[in-house]
Amino acid sequence: MYNRLIFCSMLIISLAFFCNAALGDDRFTDNGNGTVTDHQLGLMWCKTDNQGDIDWKQADAWAKYTFGDTISPRYDNWRLPTLEELQSLYVTDSKYKGYSADCGFSVKIVPDIKLSCILLWTSEKSMGSHVALNFNLGSSFTVPSYDTNGCRALPVRSLK
Repeated sequence: MYNRLIFCSMLIISLAFFCNAALGDDRFTDNGNGTVTDHQLGLMWCKTDNQGDIDWKQADAWAKYTFGDTISPRYDNWRLPTLEELQSLYVTDSKYKGYSADCGFSVKIVPDIKLSCILLWTSEKSMGSHVALNFNLGSSFTVPSYDTNGCRALPVRSLK
């Protein structure tokens, strides 16, 4: 009887763990150093954007060369995210209202990451221009690389 009780307890604990993981409840872990680990995608994200208007070239350089020096431990593989990676952070649930960014617009990004405005640069290009994702609308746009209005950088790195 005692063994059966232990087995049932272990089974319930295991099922609860796997159900939470499947529902995404444990997708992010705060690393305590300005980054969060995204277990779903195998990525590490900066917890905040660069906190100011930035053009694409500056954003790319900040992600690759500057941001990594602001945290410990240091990693040398920071970069701008792909559009698909950024889209995974946009919350589509109509019940989620998001929060008001410093620039006054509402953003609907996962609560683990804080944005200061609505546009995040991606590493991608389309029709000769760079692509940014709008976290107010959930849509991507081509933006001239010299444009800075509302554009931010959010560094990411692969864990593998």
